Amino acid sequence: MPKMKTKSSAKKRFKTTATGKVLAAQAGKRHGMIKRHKKFIRDARGTTTLSAPDAKIVKGFMPYDR
Repeated sequence: MPKMKTKSSAKKRFKTTATGKVLAAQAGKRHGMIKRHKKFIRDARGTTTLSAPDAKIVKGFMPYDR
C-alpha cells in the first residue's frame, strides 16, 4: 500500500500534543483589533485546544501525526 499524504495546510496550522489533543492558534486576531475589547485580545493570546469534533477532522488530515 502507498503511504497516505498529509495535508500541507493542516501541518502548517495545527500541532498534536503528546496526549493526542490538537493545538491551534486563537481565531479572530488577524485584523480589526481596534474594534475588539481588550479582554478579548488578552484571552486570545497563544494557542488553544480544538474541540473533539474539530480535532477528529484535523487528525484525518494528518494521518501519521500520533
